[in-house]
Amino acid sequence: MTVHDPILAAAQRARATIPDDVAMLRAAADLTRDLSTANPRIYWPDMLASALIGWGALAGAILIDSVPLAIACAVIAMLALYRAASFIHELTHIRAGALPGFRAAWNLIVGIPLMIPSFMYEGVHTQHHARTRYGTAEDPEYLPLALMKPWSLPLFILVAALAPVGLILRFAVLTPLSLIIPPLRAKMIGELSALSINPAYRRRKPEGAFARMWAWQEAGASLFALALVGSVFVVGWKPLLVYMAVHSAMTVINQLRTLVAHLWENEGEPMTVTAQYLDSVNVPPPGSLPALWAPVGLRYHALHHLLPSVPYHNLAAAHRKLVATLDPQSPYHRGNYRGMMPLVGKIARSTMVAR
Repeated sequence: MTVHDPILAAAQRARATIPDDVAMLRAAADLTRDLSTANPRIYWPDMLASALIGWGALAGAILIDSVPLAIACAVIAMLALYRAASFIHELTHIRAGALPGFRAAWNLIVGIPLMIPSFMYEGVHTQHHARTRYGTAEDPEYLPLALMKPWSLPLFILVAALAPVGLILRFAVLTPLSLIIPPLRAKMIGELSALSINPAYRRRKPEGAFARMWAWQEAGASLFALALVGSVFVVGWKPLLVYMAVHSAMTVINQLRTLVAHLWENEGEPMTVTAQYLDSVNVPPPGSLPALWAPVGLRYHALHHLLPSVPYHNLAAAHRKLVATLDPQSPYHRGNYRGMMPLVGKIARSTMVAR
């Protein structure tokens, strides 16, 4: 059953017309000039430790006979690999030359073994940040989820749960076939090569250095997916099923995090930067759980949309500066929320409004 809420409907229509708050935008730029440098002494240990713990715990979940201990290992693996995988977001924003070797290392240690090589996000996510694309039909990472039917949210989560199956099909089956079927190759590049949520989004054929990077990453992911399938005939089903369960759980957590990263209330109109900020979400301290479900700076997603060049390890400092400096009436404070469940409830209630 849906209900009509004219106040909510009017607020949604008005969001796209929110003017820019010059004071907030100026403060965000001025107060964070010294926070834009990525620190390799933080990036490398964080990523490597997360991956090492994740893969080690996954091995434990596969090899340990005790069910409670195996489940504990699986949970640790899921959380650690989720954190390691979240560095794909940083890869799209790191300035060229800032972290030599980091992109290749991440792909070899995390991206390819999880079948999410960075080519599937690089060149895609930056379009989500484009001033005139955010929240429109051309945004690969936006749908007006809060304005859709109630069944859209469970479907949104179900798709994520099935991600390991889709990725195995994409890299173990379709990638090899596409090498001998040109129309399939064109379809794969356009429709099956982006970590996006907008089903209408289409990618362009890669060119130059990016095409070469795409080629080796895709080849690596394809070989890994084939080895994963072939492992069933060598070591049985358990390793594959445990890997897929952990991968699925990790992807569902990320999809829930994505669900509360924005309010999803824009119906396709271009938005000001301030409107984009207010359609996005920070979940700052004192809550500690967001560090698990929104790791690597993702708990400051609204702030990230204001300052996409600030590396994840400096977002907390940037947030503290802005909170301490800006007027209590600044729209900056309206982008801060307490946790995941109130936001999920807010979006779910919005889907029940008759339109």
